[in-house]
Amino acid sequence: MKTNHSEMENIHYCFESSNTSCLKLVYPTTIRASLYVLLGATILLTVLGNLLVIVTISHCKQLHTPTNYLILSLAVSDFLLGAVVMLPSLIRSLETCWYLGESFCKIHYNIDTLLSAASIFMLYFISIDRYVAVSRPLLYHAKITTCVAKYMILTCWVLSALIGFGMELNSLTIQDVSLTQLNCEGRCTVLLDKLSSILSSVFVFFIPGLFMIGLYLKILVIAHKQARSLHVTILTVENREKSRIILSKMEQKSTRTLGIVTGVYLSCWSPTFIYILIDSVTSLSTPYVYDIVQWIGYLNSGMNPIIYAFLLKWFRESIKKLLGKLIKKKFTNTF
Repeated sequence: MKTNHSEMENIHYCFESSNTSCLKLVYPTTIRASLYVLLGATILLTVLGNLLVIVTISHCKQLHTPTNYLILSLAVSDFLLGAVVMLPSLIRSLETCWYLGESFCKIHYNIDTLLSAASIFMLYFISIDRYVAVSRPLLYHAKITTCVAKYMILTCWVLSALIGFGMELNSLTIQDVSLTQLNCEGRCTVLLDKLSSILSSVFVFFIPGLFMIGLYLKILVIAHKQARSLHVTILTVENREKSRIILSKMEQKSTRTLGIVTGVYLSCWSPTFIYILIDSVTSLSTPYVYDIVQWIGYLNSGMNPIIYAFLLKWFRESIKKLLGKLIKKKFTNTF
């Protein structure tokens, strides 16, 4: 009898006063505290890092180029993911219960899907921008104008909104989904039918992802050919041609950096979409495994500003100038 009583004491529910509450998994205090610090730092890095990208590009007029507008839009989607989506996901993941209501559960899922789709579509357009810049350098500024970049951004967000909120037509929101309980209070999970899950994964992630990989492979081949050509002609060109060579090298470095951003994105989000595909076929839903792969995907949003800071010289210099102006302004106002 003592053993049974002890086992009963170790059982926890999301809502102790409810007869339909889900079971709650309680992590050891040290593990939960460590995860709160780690994931909280990830959220802080995502919000502040992408906010810095947004402010830097918006504030510096010399950075108002088509490519940087696309980077700005990507930073906005990553910033919103950190500011709106990741904190509720943190509470859900570590408390293993959803306390924010069914209505916000739907909104949270829709915004999460919208922002994830916006990131992949924006990277898709960035890969096109980089392909044109490297393969058609003399025609690039005529083909990819600021107006074209803005149309790309608008198209990206409209498609993402249609996907994010359109999926609700084929979804069912319940308070808990587990292998043993399908109708209890305390966990937010949105179910899609098998066809919707497969189609969303294939058309939102895998097809654009494969397309981007193909484009960047073509870019590598073109850049290699251009490098060999430049090496042969560099001794005979005039100063004007040398400036073009330097510009071409800058474009290639920017392309390489954005290619790394794309590769990191695909690496971080692949586990999530592979899990969705496997789950849609096998129907073996495991919420805790999904939480792990989803946080691997979320981590990507905090990594992009770090990549920019390490690999893009103009980004580092612009940050220094911006911080210098802010410090100077504060110092002047103080005295």
